[in-house]
Amino acid sequence: MSSDDLGHPDALDVLGALRDPVRRAVYDYVAGQGHEVGRDEAARAAGVGRTLAAFHLDKLVEAGLLESDFRRLSGRTGPGSGRPAKVYRRSPVEHQVSLPPRDYRTLALVLAEALDALGGEEAAEAAARRVGERAKASELREALRERGYEPYDDGDVVRLRNCPFHMLAEERPLLVCSLNLALCEGLLSALGDRRVTARLEPRPGECCVVFSKNNGD
Repeated sequence: MSSDDLGHPDALDVLGALRDPVRRAVYDYVAGQGHEVGRDEAARAAGVGRTLAAFHLDKLVEAGLLESDFRRLSGRTGPGSGRPAKVYRRSPVEHQVSLPPRDYRTLALVLAEALDALGGEEAAEAAARRVGERAKASELREALRERGYEPYDDGDVVRLRNCPFHMLAEERPLLVCSLNLALCEGLLSALGDRRVTARLEPRPGECCVVFSKNNGD
């Protein structure tokens, strides 16, 4: 299900699957990892038994919120390497509910078409930067979390596990990624943090923007 299904009863069912607090904890943990998660790991993270964790994991797969696969967690292959274990990862499918139905995606695509036709990329980037400059957060990660980026540390840089504009970025990657970068630069300007620079460094399944300290700082 995608955001094209806004307001469809199935969307409510999907999000209703997260009402159970244990299931929500399991989902939040799996969604926050950069790797596939086995049942034992999910159980430890949620503080529940393996059987209960497996039940909730499979329910999340049924709801379309997670995907599952099988692989050997030991990393070994061949005889004696053990049976493949069931592992889970967040589904890339978007789920949104709007009552009554709203279709902002189509409007965004229309505006993107207009920008291309009018050659308004520079003006759009300036507008995105101004929007970022309105941030009220006091710290970069807080500002990023508020906007759904899901920041995490990767060595000396901060990467973004989620792209809030994923669906549009797939259809208009050059435009959307340039606007995304301008928005993030605006966030840095609002925070007054000159020690950090935002740049484009796309990685599969993640946001295209990465933050790093300026050289010499």
